[in-house]
Parts: sequence; structure tokens; C-alpha cells
Amino acid sequence: MKKLFTALALSGGFACAAHAQSVVEIYGVADMGFVAESGGVPTATTKLTPVNKLTSGVQSGTRLGFKGTENLGEGMTAMFVLETGIAADAGGFAQANTAFARQSFVGLQNNLGTLTLGRQYTPLFNTLMVADPFAAGMAGAAQNLMPTGGIRMNNAVKYTSPVFAGFSTELAYGFGEAVDNSSNGQERSAAINYTANDLKVALAYNDWIQKVVTAATATTPETITYRPNRKDWFLAANYDLKVAKIFVGVTDTDFGGVKSNDYLIGTQIPFGQHTFIASYINKNVRNAASMDANQIALGYTYSLSNRTNLYAAWGRIDNDSAAGYTVGNNSELGTGEKAFNLGVRHFF
Repeated sequence: MKKLFTALALSGGFACAAHAQSVVEIYGVADMGFVAESGGVPTATTKLTPVNKLTSGVQSGTRLGFKGTENLGEGMTAMFVLETGIAADAGGFAQANTAFARQSFVGLQNNLGTLTLGRQYTPLFNTLMVADPFAAGMAGAAQNLMPTGGIRMNNAVKYTSPVFAGFSTELAYGFGEAVDNSSNGQERSAAINYTANDLKVALAYNDWIQKVVTAATATTPETITYRPNRKDWFLAANYDLKVAKIFVGVTDTDFGGVKSNDYLIGTQIPFGQHTFIASYINKNVRNAASMDANQIALGYTYSLSNRTNLYAAWGRIDNDSAAGYTVGNNSELGTGEKAFNLGVRHFF
């Protein structure tokens, strides 16, 4: 159960109370599942040994978070989120054993929108979530083949507009902070969203600026430039028909001159406490031979309560000879071309 703590800020010891009141919430997810992976990344001579393991965060990343708000008056609210991923299968932190690497930001909100500073989800990843019936989890996770903009953006300034006539926008800028040049490592992302009744549509763009070194030749010196080495567009939509929810996604990517398109179609079919999930993703690499791939996935969840569910999923990727995509889940990249998941998730 979520825990709420209300603290009245005091100034000058206990002599006088500040006008504003803060509310801090502790929340989290505990998710553990059995994962069986096989097939491996194909090579000229071998495939990897099948892997069976217990994994933390298969459907949703296991986490512990703290978030709070303070009413500053005159329509202004301060906020913060500190959220750490937990590797519950063995103890310790997830996200490369880094604390509060899921989200860590502070911001202000009023009727003009929300401005936040820190490590945050990219608008591109939020758009992928509109298209993915697996919600970036289990063996059907769309990020197995589709772009996410790194999922999260470091050193980021993000603006989220209010909703007006169903439309809203997200604008994010991540400072590069490289020692050689402030442009190196910059990330820029933006999205426009539309929601009306049972329809949701999102369009996002994301790019990274990286240092590009052109080697010297006999007649020209070495040159260094800074330009986007990856550009992603993502159009996503879902529509709730009540008997089923339909998901679609289309991307266009230029990754260092390698250009590709991804296409997704999927569904969620609810039936009482049961939900059946399916999706198909096709990756078409337009200017590189034998790097195409496609993924098919099936999933199932059973709600034991509003906060606890069981889940099962199966996914398979068919790689062309030069491709090496793997079937991962919410927290892992995966090791094979096929995976099966079985687990339990609990929100608190």
C-alpha cells in the first residue's frame, strides 16, 4: 500500500510555520519471473547455450521510489521524483548497479505546464509506450526491435505542456557535458500527443549529437565535427474497442547512415481477470544487406487483485544472417532469439 507522509515545513526552528505543505509518497513494484532463453545470436559456426534463470523486473522493472509535491501558492507546485531500480533476484541496484537511475528529477508546475530537471524518460520512449501492447515488458517488449531514445535522458531539461483540446507536447534537451566539446553527447527529443475518448496518438522525434572524427589523409588534415549520429521518428497510436485494444507503431531511423523502418501491430484482449496480448514487429533495414528482422510475441496476464497479477509470455525474433537482435524483457536485453517468461508482479 502506498505510504503518504505529510510534513509542515518549519522556519526559524519551531517559532513559525511556513505557508506551504509537502506530501511525500513511497511507492514501488516487486516483479520476479522465470525466464528461459534459447537460440542465441547466430554466428557463422555456433549458437549460444540455452539460458534458464530467475529474473527481477520481467514485466515491469522492480523499483522503489519517492515522489513529492509542495503547494507553493498562486497555482504553483514544486515536485520531485527519486526512483531506484532493484535487482531483487540477487539484491542490489539495477541499471548498472546505480542508485536512483530509473528517474531522479525536480521541477515546477503551474497552468502553463511542467518544467523538470534531471534524469527522465525520453519523449520517444513515452511514444513507444503508446504503441506497445506489452508496455515495454515481457518477451514481447517493443524495444527488442524498435527505438527508445535510450529510454532515459541524463542531464535533461524537460517541458510538458497542459492538455488543450486533446493535444499536449513534450520537449526535452539533454546536455552533453563532454570535456572535449559541450555539443558532444547532447540529446534532443520532442513529442506531440493527442487523446480523444478511446483514441491516443503520439508522434516523436529524437536525436543524439556525437563527435565524428575524419582521419587525416596524405593531402588533408584530421577533422572533427559534431552532428547527429542517430535520428529517430516514431508515430504511435492505440484505440480501445472495449472488446479489444488495437496498437500500431511506425518508425524511421537513421543510425550513422544505416536507415531502417519498423512496423508494429498488436492487441490486448481483456476478459474478466484475464488479458491476452499479441504483437508483431517488422524491422526493415533499407540500405544494409541481410540485417532485417521480425518479432512475434504472445502474452497473458491474470489479475489476482488491483495490485497483483500473474503473467506469462513467449517471444521469437527471426534474424537475417547479419542481424543479431535478441528477445529481452523490461529489464534485460536477452541472450537468445526465443524467450519464455512466467512470473508475478505486485505494486505497492
